[in-house]
Amino acid sequence: MPAATVHKQTVPDTQIKGTPVQIAVLLPCFNEEVTIAEVVRGFARALPGAVIFVYDNNSTDATAARAAEAGATVCQEPLQGKGNVVRRMFADIEADVYLMADGDGTYDPTSAPELVKLVAEGGIDMVVGARKESGDAAAWSHRRRFGNRMLTGFVAMMFGNHFTDILSGYRAFSRRFVKSFPALARGFEIETELTVHALELRIRVAEIETPYIARPEGSESKLSTPRDGARILRAIFLLLKEERPFRFFGAISLVLATVSVVFAYPLLTTFLETGLVPRVPTAVLCTGLMLLAFLSLTCGLILDSVSRGRREIKRLAHLAVPAMGATRAVKKSAVARRTIGRDG
Repeated sequence: MPAATVHKQTVPDTQIKGTPVQIAVLLPCFNEEVTIAEVVRGFARALPGAVIFVYDNNSTDATAARAAEAGATVCQEPLQGKGNVVRRMFADIEADVYLMADGDGTYDPTSAPELVKLVAEGGIDMVVGARKESGDAAAWSHRRRFGNRMLTGFVAMMFGNHFTDILSGYRAFSRRFVKSFPALARGFEIETELTVHALELRIRVAEIETPYIARPEGSESKLSTPRDGARILRAIFLLLKEERPFRFFGAISLVLATVSVVFAYPLLTTFLETGLVPRVPTAVLCTGLMLLAFLSLTCGLILDSVSRGRREIKRLAHLAVPAMGATRAVKKSAVARRTIGRDG
């Protein structure tokens, strides 16, 4: 069955405590023929009325056909990489609440209502489903557990300690978040970018524990722990440079200045004792290192002002999107005022 291409798909309303809410379930997929049908049916049971979108990212198996048979709306994204798929999903789909998961069957659909509820009723912009670590080596290998803790701790040290699992792909978003998120990542580093974006804008976030399930037999992970871990670490450094340039270039300046002082100290003591500079090349090296240190510090100061301006623009873009239910609330209030005016 050929997959349909969807552009600007608007999700119909469903009811949460009598309030109409548009819920979209977004499932990026690459060769998930074994699991995708059950994943689609699981989220359909957990969130009746939600529209489930499966974005097929150049699969070579029957992922698209299995998803369509299970009742999902199937779309195609030709640019390879999860980050490219997320960018396309966020651009195409119009909804109030977005729930993103993977199509590999590792995330528990029964946790979905709680994630959606926090966004729909609690006013949260992003809720992360933190994967509950289990003793099942098939679900959580020691390397993946160590890598996740290391990267999460590094992000916490650089940007703030709000999450215990920054690499989870199980998340719920408000429309405000989705439509103001630039989505520049190409691959698995997209989760890191989502996390840092939320932390830098200081918007409301939450995290709840969700079960993490081992892949069924016949389903293979697309994640390469060393390679993708290195890409995520690189993404963190790039985000640090873009979002916290004074800290990034300040650290480089401190290292250069320290090395310069260490090499210059023996020269200075010899000069004070004898009035001579015994190693001229070392003195030139120390001077150059100190000049580079001040240059790096100056770059950090200038780029910090630029980063602040970019942060203000992103904040304004976030506020430009109406909060969920705001339009309906304004309309109801206007109708109530007109009714009171006629009655008066």
